[in-house]
Amino acid sequence: MLRIHFTGEDLRRIELAPGPDALWEVLLSLHRLRRPEGQAVFGAWKRDVRPRVPASAHMLTDLAPSTGYSADFLTPANQTGTLEDALEALRRTPRSRLQADMTELATRHPGRPTPGWTRLLAEGRDDALDHLANAATDYFTSCLQHCWPRVQAQVDGDLAQRRKAHAEGGWPNVLTGLHPSARWSFPVLELDYPAHHDIVLDGRGLILQPAFFCWGAPVTMLDPALPPVLTYPIPHRYEQAAPHEASRGRALAALLGRTRAQVLQVIAVGACSTGQLAGRADLPLPTASQQAAILRDAGLITSERRGRNVLHTITALGAALVHGEMSEPTTRPL
Repeated sequence: MLRIHFTGEDLRRIELAPGPDALWEVLLSLHRLRRPEGQAVFGAWKRDVRPRVPASAHMLTDLAPSTGYSADFLTPANQTGTLEDALEALRRTPRSRLQADMTELATRHPGRPTPGWTRLLAEGRDDALDHLANAATDYFTSCLQHCWPRVQAQVDGDLAQRRKAHAEGGWPNVLTGLHPSARWSFPVLELDYPAHHDIVLDGRGLILQPAFFCWGAPVTMLDPALPPVLTYPIPHRYEQAAPHEASRGRALAALLGRTRAQVLQVIAVGACSTGQLAGRADLPLPTASQQAAILRDAGLITSERRGRNVLHTITALGAALVHGEMSEPTTRPL
């Protein structure tokens, strides 16, 4: 569980990011390439970019394992989130931060090989940081630039929804809507997280950063002394991007019925509450609840109560039906 502790001053100092952050998207897209989750949304992108991944991307994956801790300095705070500004901030990383993060990486991933170049990075060598920044540029150019307009548009759309939520109910309304697992009770925001982690804001405020390639739980920095940022997944629509996928969708509808297939596809895109399910599937709330119960009884989804909400998550069997294939291995070499 992630617990973020606010003061009244912190509520006044919350900020929405200006748009997508290039280095957060680099980091999170590398996770998507090596992990099976989100196949309904990212499957076509993964098939398209795998042959394009540059050899230099190993420098990024050396610092960002497919699971667990990734070096905090890979996603530095910056004003705009553009690739240029993010890389400039990366190049300015202090030696003390590099040393601390590399020590943390070794501690949290014992037995993992430590490439020689990372020792130069831990020493604060400018040339090592330059090579890393060049690797991020190569990866972005090869794997993200062609889809960046879509990333920008969807993140901007999410930010517009957050601004609307703020206008209607203030920051508490925004915080409770950030994620299906969000639980707000002043002064603490609780969210599902792969480990127990507390951030005490202590008047510093919080940056809310939507991310196209974030999937499942929100993400944040390990070091609570860093500028506080909460990177959260934006809602995605299930998109059948290829003819064989459209055919699969028709087959799924023939098997389950059109409405039930639609509900399963929406849940495949991301865990959601019954209210969110109804909104995303454009269904009355009782219908969404009824269809979810049928899918749960069939073992295609699970449903878990979280406070006043019920969170629906697709199972491996449900994902296999939607995707038309069994899940990919959890890691793949780049």
